[in-house]
Amino acid sequence: MAKKPARNKPYPIRHYVKVTILISFIVLILDLVISIASISIVKQQSTRYLQDTADLYINRINHDFAYINHYMGWTLANDESLNMMNAHDKTSKEFINSNEDLHKRFTELQKNYGQEYNFFYYLKNQSFFLNCAPISIDYTVYRELKKQIISFIDDKEVYEKFYSRWTPILVNGKYYIINIVPYHNRYFIGMISADNLITPLRQINLGANGYASLVDENGTDLSTLVTNSGKPLQEETGIRNLFQSRTIIKSEFSGTAFSAKMVIKFGAFEKIMIAQLLIMLLFFMVTSTLCAVMLFFNRRVLGPIQSFSESLTHLNEDGQPAGFKSSKIIELEEASAQFKDLVEQIRNYKIAMYEQELEKQNIQLDFMKQQIKPHFFLNCLTSIYSMAQIQMYEEIEQMAMSTSKYFRYIFQGSEDFVLLADEIEHVRIYLDIQKSRYRDAFIYQIEQEAQTTDMKIPPLVLQTFIENSVKYAISRANEMQIRLTVKRRRVEDEEMTVIQISDTGPGFPAEVLDKLVQGKPLDQSKGNQIGIMNTLKRLEYLYLSRATVSFSNPAEGGACITLCLPDLPELSTGTEQLL
Repeated sequence: MAKKPARNKPYPIRHYVKVTILISFIVLILDLVISIASISIVKQQSTRYLQDTADLYINRINHDFAYINHYMGWTLANDESLNMMNAHDKTSKEFINSNEDLHKRFTELQKNYGQEYNFFYYLKNQSFFLNCAPISIDYTVYRELKKQIISFIDDKEVYEKFYSRWTPILVNGKYYIINIVPYHNRYFIGMISADNLITPLRQINLGANGYASLVDENGTDLSTLVTNSGKPLQEETGIRNLFQSRTIIKSEFSGTAFSAKMVIKFGAFEKIMIAQLLIMLLFFMVTSTLCAVMLFFNRRVLGPIQSFSESLTHLNEDGQPAGFKSSKIIELEEASAQFKDLVEQIRNYKIAMYEQELEKQNIQLDFMKQQIKPHFFLNCLTSIYSMAQIQMYEEIEQMAMSTSKYFRYIFQGSEDFVLLADEIEHVRIYLDIQKSRYRDAFIYQIEQEAQTTDMKIPPLVLQTFIENSVKYAISRANEMQIRLTVKRRRVEDEEMTVIQISDTGPGFPAEVLDKLVQGKPLDQSKGNQIGIMNTLKRLEYLYLSRATVSFSNPAEGGACITLCLPDLPELSTGTEQLL
């Protein structure tokens, strides 16, 4: 009976060496293939990125060209300055003043689109050619440009080439991109040099020998050829040129007679091969020491790390991690201590969040209590009854409708934010109701900028401060004025909605104003001033402490409240997640 071969058959050390060499060779081949594939993928992705970048820039330039065309055309057809200049002698006061107005307008246009753009106008009846914005070209170029522009306008066949189309021309050995916009016997000319137009694309990394340029329809370079490093372009020849990786990207401008060309050169292939050989050598060195390192690593590092990992997965009933077996690795000892501290901090944070949630619920409860105002409702009914006694039917209808709208808004849904326009309309209804009660005791004024109509704010914020003015500032002796203004302003580098509520009453008491300015809580023991404190807390929670409310007594008398509210379109969702 034949013996079964032993499962753990011994092999000579040469066998293990051969197996190691074979495995290493296979790994090196795979590494080489992966490296080449990675280089190809990176190159394609980089090319696609550069193409997208160029397209974004060209789309921006197309937009700029279109707007400048429209602006020049609109100015030609509608601007009175040109009519005045066309109707008066160029030495007259009217001509000079109109020219200054035109110069100011195009200087602003130049500031928006860059000092590289130059703008000129030509009045054919008076043979008058002049720049209408600061120019960035020297006088010789200006004279030659003037000569060519006038010749283009006089030559109808050539003129059609430039009509509202950005086209390259050669002036004193340098290419410029111009656009002529006509209107009867007057013309506007926009111009930018080809080098200035292509400058942003030259700032993209195209390789040491890569470059970007403008080319016309025949492929002629319109801009100066310089490399990505800023040196004059020198075409390489010989063997080195064969190993250069080159990619050409072309992007077309819309409505123009030229396009952008980028030549990308990412380096020589011989450097990649040398890098691969170094990687192979490094692999052999790593393989020879890997086994010894792994044995030491398993005993002195992996063992303690595994013990530390197990301690993290088991927590005691009191929320503390289980005991960690001491090791000789200082970092693991420190990590264990920090983990214990972190668990304790998380417990404290959960308690703080729970208490904060309770406080928020209390604030919401106070808010609901503020919504229910039986005294105001009863006063409205009393006013309607009094009007009915003296047969003021129209006033009764108006009062009943206003009261209905007021309480419909009060009892609306519990959204955190409402349209600012709805909140202001609610304030207007409230003030109309109070005017029906107090008659000529006060007047009010509401001013709102158009761009604030669609803004959102927490409900009944304005109502609280307006009620405070009505409650404490109205006097039967003197007519009081309440003013509400809403504007958009930049506050500390952020666009905000600025709301100001002011009255001409006695103002805040000194002790109350002092507490409000210092951010201290007001005395609410007698049921007063609950609305203001509740509103301040709501703003703090809903805007994450980014909203500001300031109180003051102006020198001319009365009280003034200023709210600066930031734009937070998804604030309510974010607040709920945070809490």
